[in-house]
Amino acid sequence: MDDSRARTETIDDFAATLRDLRNSVGNPPFREMSGRSGAISHTTLHEATKGNRLPSWETTVEFVKACGADPADYREPWERANRAIRSVPDSVPSPSPPKRSRLTRPVIMVAAAVVAVGTAVLVVVNIPGEQSLTPTPPVTASPVALSPADCPVRSSNPPAAPPAHKGDAAMFIEDVTLTDCTPVGAGKTVTKVWRLKNAGTVPWQGYSLRRLDPAQQADQCQTISDVPIADTQPGEMVDIRTDITTPRKPGLCYVRFKMVDASGTVVFPGSRPVNFQIIVGQ
Repeated sequence: MDDSRARTETIDDFAATLRDLRNSVGNPPFREMSGRSGAISHTTLHEATKGNRLPSWETTVEFVKACGADPADYREPWERANRAIRSVPDSVPSPSPPKRSRLTRPVIMVAAAVVAVGTAVLVVVNIPGEQSLTPTPPVTASPVALSPADCPVRSSNPPAAPPAHKGDAAMFIEDVTLTDCTPVGAGKTVTKVWRLKNAGTVPWQGYSLRRLDPAQQADQCQTISDVPIADTQPGEMVDIRTDITTPRKPGLCYVRFKMVDASGTVVFPGSRPVNFQIIVGQ
C-alpha cells in the first residue's frame, strides 16, 4: 500500500468511527449537536465525518460528547490515527536531482540555540530562487540533569527565521495552570494549560505542539508527543492542554515544545519553544 493510500484509509477509518457513533444515537442533525456542545460549529462537526482530514482532538471530544459518549473511550483510537498519519509523509512529486556542478552559491544556514538543558539544532536550507522555507523539525540532545535550584530555566532566542506560512504569527498569552516552578508531587498526573493567540492571518488547522525533549525517560515528566491545538482562526485565543505524569524521583521537569502544522513542519522556527517547568517533590 502506498503512503497516500495508507494516510487516506487511516483518516477514513476514524471518520467512519465517528459516523458509526452518530448513527448509534439516531443521527442527530449537526446543528443540534453543535447546540449540545456549545463550543464548536455544525460545519466543523460535519467535516469530522467526511474523512478529508483527521479532526483535532478537541473537535473529536466535542463530537463524542454531543453524542452522549465518553471521550476517553476515543482517545486511544484518535492517538493511533494521529501517530499513523504523522508517520506517513505526504505524497509529492519527486523533484529532478539538482546538478551540483551548477550550484555555485548554495546557502546553508545551521543555527544552534543553546539553552541550559541541551542544544536544539535547526537546519534550514535556502536554495536561491525558492519562495518559501520549509525547516526540518529541531533535533535535540538529551537534557542534562536539572535540580529545583535551576528553576526557572531561561532559554535564549533562536536565530531569526520567517514563519513557514507567510502571515502566520503566534502570541503567548499566559500559563493558565502550572506556572514556572510550581511544586507537584512525585508520581502525580496534572494538567498543563497554555493560552496562545493566533496573531496572524493564517488559520491554524491541524496544528499541534510537538515535544522536543525525550518523553519516555524514567526520570522525566511524561506527556504525549504531539499536543493537539484546536482549530483557531486569526485573532482568536486558544487554550492548549496536556496531561503530565511526574516521575517518582524528585527534581525539575523542563520540557519544550514547538508548534507544527498538519504536515509536521515547524511553523515558527524563529520563536522560542513553548515549555513547562515544574518542581517534582516527594
